[in-house]
Amino acid sequence: MSDKNNSYVIVTDSGCDLPYSYLDEHGVACVDLTLHFEGENIEMKNREIAVSDFYARMKNGEVARTSAPSPGAFTETFESFLQEGKDILYLGFDTGISATVNSAIIAAEDLREQYPERKIITLDSLCASAGLGLVVVQTVKRAEEGMPLEDAAEFAASLAPRVAHRFTVDTLTYLCRGGRVSKTAAFAGNMLSIKPVLHVDDAGKLINIAKARGRMKSLSMLADAFGETALHTVGGREMAVGAEYLTESEDAEKYDATYMISQADCMEDAQTLADMIYTRFGRKVDLITDIGPVIGSHAGPGTIALFFVATKR
Repeated sequence: MSDKNNSYVIVTDSGCDLPYSYLDEHGVACVDLTLHFEGENIEMKNREIAVSDFYARMKNGEVARTSAPSPGAFTETFESFLQEGKDILYLGFDTGISATVNSAIIAAEDLREQYPERKIITLDSLCASAGLGLVVVQTVKRAEEGMPLEDAAEFAASLAPRVAHRFTVDTLTYLCRGGRVSKTAAFAGNMLSIKPVLHVDDAGKLINIAKARGRMKSLSMLADAFGETALHTVGGREMAVGAEYLTESEDAEKYDATYMISQADCMEDAQTLADMIYTRFGRKVDLITDIGPVIGSHAGPGTIALFFVATKR
């Protein structure tokens, strides 16, 4: 994505879980993380396997492993634009979860020596899935309106800490496999239909913040969090959607009130959550997107995640 002067390109990675159709339409370059299934030597890019096929294989008991892109993958993408005389703004996948941004930083450092006249800005968003996607979408909008590179980078850096991530999983099996819960807790939780509600904190780490008994209760708790902190503006003032009070904020008109859901092979539940938000708060979800293999391999099928610009993360 470049500004009106065609002077810079926005680059992201497949940790953003945005549809490739959106990225292509807006000229956003995407560096893919890779994955393989245990027992196979085939390394696939995120876009090289259909989401439905990926989750079908997981449900059949296959185990997927993901890998961050190498610095060379970023070098190849970045250099293709630097050679065209364009600068780069990279918006990257949470370092609390992945080493992807570190590879981008290494590539950028090397390329700055080769292209000293060009600018390469790398941003660790500390966001994941459509949380990163939300940052990309809002930054692309500003770039298309003509916002200069440094201002766009500053905007993205100020927005990212305000992007709330709330999500729940349908089974504890995959969190157990990744070492986030014990085998005993996973077994007991699955037997009792316990659904954890988690978020991504200011350091980009996954934190368990609540437990719900049953799927519908966990979805309702995601909607509750939305009502408590989702950003809305009234008359130049900032407020939570469900709050009865207003708080002054210099940023009240700076960000768009954008709401996104990502889902792992459970579109019906995602739509249920979107309907809850509309019924209870009168707000329409802007995008429901797939959780790709990058996140899905760790969270598992049935994961539902809600993202929104918030009064606090």
